Amino acid sequence: MALVTVIVTALFMLLIRHRLGAQVTEDLSQDLTHSVITFQNLQAERLAALERENALLAELPTLKALMTSGDDLTIQDGATEFWQLSGNDLFALANPSGRIVAVYSKNAPPDATLHTALQSLVSSPDKQYLIDGSLLYACSLRPLYFGGDDDGTLLGYVISGISIGRTVRQISEPTGVEATFLSGGHIVASTLTPANQAGLASHPSISSSPSTVTLGGTRFLSATEDLSTSATSPLELVVLKSFAPAERRIARIDHMVLSTGLLALLSGTVLMITLSRLLTRPLEELSDSVKAFGMGDSNFRIPRHGTQEVLQLSAAFDRMRDEIQQANRARLESERLATIGRMASSVSHDLRHYLAAVYANSEFLASDRLSLEERAEIFADIRTAVLGTTDMIESLLVFSRTGASVRRTPELLSTLLDRALALVRSHPDSHGVKLITSLGEPTQTAAFVDGKQIERAIYNLLLNACQAAHTAETGTVPSVTVTLEAQPEHMIVNIIDNGPGVPENIRKSLFDPFVSEGKQKGTGLGLTLAHRIAVEHGGEVILLSSCPGETIFQMRVKRGLRTDEATSTSDVERQDRVIAHEKVWT
Repeated sequence: MALVTVIVTALFMLLIRHRLGAQVTEDLSQDLTHSVITFQNLQAERLAALERENALLAELPTLKALMTSGDDLTIQDGATEFWQLSGNDLFALANPSGRIVAVYSKNAPPDATLHTALQSLVSSPDKQYLIDGSLLYACSLRPLYFGGDDDGTLLGYVISGISIGRTVRQISEPTGVEATFLSGGHIVASTLTPANQAGLASHPSISSSPSTVTLGGTRFLSATEDLSTSATSPLELVVLKSFAPAERRIARIDHMVLSTGLLALLSGTVLMITLSRLLTRPLEELSDSVKAFGMGDSNFRIPRHGTQEVLQLSAAFDRMRDEIQQANRARLESERLATIGRMASSVSHDLRHYLAAVYANSEFLASDRLSLEERAEIFADIRTAVLGTTDMIESLLVFSRTGASVRRTPELLSTLLDRALALVRSHPDSHGVKLITSLGEPTQTAAFVDGKQIERAIYNLLLNACQAAHTAETGTVPSVTVTLEAQPEHMIVNIIDNGPGVPENIRKSLFDPFVSEGKQKGTGLGLTLAHRIAVEHGGEVILLSSCPGETIFQMRVKRGLRTDEATSTSDVERQDRVIAHEKVWT
């Protein structure tokens, strides 16, 4: 917020300076044009006044009588009175032929240069400026007639002049400009300081249109006017308008904008702190509450302060959190009841089957007409039913206690596989199934595991494979192949059957409890228990591939797993791995 305020203030100041600079240049250009016009008007008024004064002198009878004498010395002696009467800086009289007879000047003694300039002025009556070296005069030339101006006799000429150097400042002050007259690159009259005059004299030619020049560290807007046609020598008028007053105004505006920017920065900081306390901080706390709830922390504190909108949002989130928790509790209760229902549905059929077998065979045993062989056969059926019931109950108990009592000890997985194979061979579902093993070197199969649980997991996988192999195509010998592979970190058991393959519709839920397809008996916990036991041993069970004639289940367990390294894999991850490893043939 503070940085934004600083940047905006800086840009605002630059924009103001740029706009003011352009506006000042435009205003000064207009002022300069007006000042030049005003200067010219004032100079024209001075010249008009000079013309009137000179006309009055030309009408004096005594002056006309003096000019009729024709004697230069008489005219020179008598002209002094008229020069003093006029009070001008320059006074001269010329005979009818235009020859200068008498010259008087307040600034410097008359010399040949002045005579030449006066002679040029007489020969060009339309000229108004006379240049005498470093002096500039505004002059008025008036003929003297004996009689009327139209039919009288020409007696001579009277010339009056005033010094521009003396009057230029009086004319320039009301217009607010600096004026300088240049002749041949030399300054003949100026209102500038000597230092600025030297800078202007050495400056390249200045354009007639308004342009910027720098003199003595001060910027001026300048314009020139050529007066050579009305002067006895080449003459230029340079008018300059200083930027200093405008720059001082701009500096005051900059100071005002800077002060405003600092005030805005201070106000913005206070506002930012206030908003942070009233709005931003409660929103951050509410955001932390949402994140904590998303990660499972339902007791994270919800902000109870801030603006009315934040309080309403916090109250809405609090209600939503309570509703989500209630919905989750209801969902968990529903899932628990559904699990119990699925378990009861799965167990009830097999349990009734086993109990019916025990009950029926018990009635047969009550008969005394049975031979010993028949009694032995009935006892075998009862034993099978009891073992089946025991096996089902044990599976349920293992499922309910998974992860609660894992006791790891050094074991040889080849030995555990042999035990599981022996148990499977004694199971009725393995009758007629060809079991093929490839267990490798037994001493290379050591692992730190819970022997009973690993044996149980392998047994479940083998029994599931035998049941699948029995459903192979007619004419195919049911077979199950078991391989054991030792790796530095893991032991891998591959179980391959030549059954019809895992149905497509249960592949994603294959390891969920109570899931089975096409089996007449079983709880649907075999693969679930095998997978959970493998996960508790730092591994997993996956469906590596499945197609008609070959289905491969792979169980992986960690060899040196410590007690504090037990990990778990979510159902979603497990399903993803099933799909990732699965190869499906059509």
